[in-house]
Amino acid sequence: MKMTNVLSKAKNPVLSLEITPPDRGRSVDELFSAIEGLMDFAPKFISVTYHQPHTVYEEVNGIIRRRPKRKKPGTVGISAAIKNRYGVTTIPHLICGGFDRFETEDALIDLHYLGMKNILALRGDPAPGHTRFVAEKDGHHYASELVTQIAAMNRGEYLDELDNAVSTDFCIGVAGYPEKHAEAPNLEKDLAFLKQKVDAGADFIITQMFFGFDYFCHFVEKAREIGITIPIIPGIKPVTNRRQIEQIPRLFFATMPQELVKAVEGAKTPAEAFNGGTRYMAKLVQQLLDFGVPGIHLFIQEKSDDSHALLSAVYGS
Repeated sequence: MKMTNVLSKAKNPVLSLEITPPDRGRSVDELFSAIEGLMDFAPKFISVTYHQPHTVYEEVNGIIRRRPKRKKPGTVGISAAIKNRYGVTTIPHLICGGFDRFETEDALIDLHYLGMKNILALRGDPAPGHTRFVAEKDGHHYASELVTQIAAMNRGEYLDELDNAVSTDFCIGVAGYPEKHAEAPNLEKDLAFLKQKVDAGADFIITQMFFGFDYFCHFVEKAREIGITIPIIPGIKPVTNRRQIEQIPRLFFATMPQELVKAVEGAKTPAEAFNGGTRYMAKLVQQLLDFGVPGIHLFIQEKSDDSHALLSAVYGS
């Protein structure tokens, strides 16, 4: 089912999950166990991340060969497995990095043949070991360009002119950043980029994680002011230990409010930190539900104890 249909038919805000494929060579069983541990909360869709490969150079018979190496393969396979195993709508991520436009078209054809109805279209992070995003030759530089290509295929327009080409039918999601993207000079400029994605054909927005209610409210207000009317779903990540307090701001450029920092760092034991962080995040989720969000998108790990505790605090166990 298309994400827009899921939202329009829901009587209450929907719950959704975001998962990351395991590292190459690792079992997917832990990931499925994490999902199964949260199925009692009836998630309406599950998104699966995609990660840009890094390039390695290998000498074979005296010839230097360039080879892309992907640390976390499996996005499409896991998306299909979840759909078949749990009957839950899945949203595979598709990124600009690592693809030219023709490879993107091939990926979209595969997803269409698998019956996927939703895609989260992202530029993606810089390749591992790089500080700047570099597009592939004849690839997309911005997510708005990727959205444009997906929307064109939805109209039956392929890169090569084809007679009687079949139209795809993707519902297109994009990312929003309540505190702005790390590369944007300010929120206003970042929202202008978001508007470009919406004008190109995006149907819904899922935000990057944030930890202060006011950040989201301000973001939504400014988005509506410039004519963005599609659903905006807040992205939430449980915070239950000191390591997350230190790492998340550095990795995701998200501000940790002092109330959350104090709840975790002021705890005397790991259990107190877990409970304090869970209480704070549960309060944030409740504020968002009271605000009238269409759903809550929860970023989960292979072990779902923190996610289960958060959802239990909000919805009851």
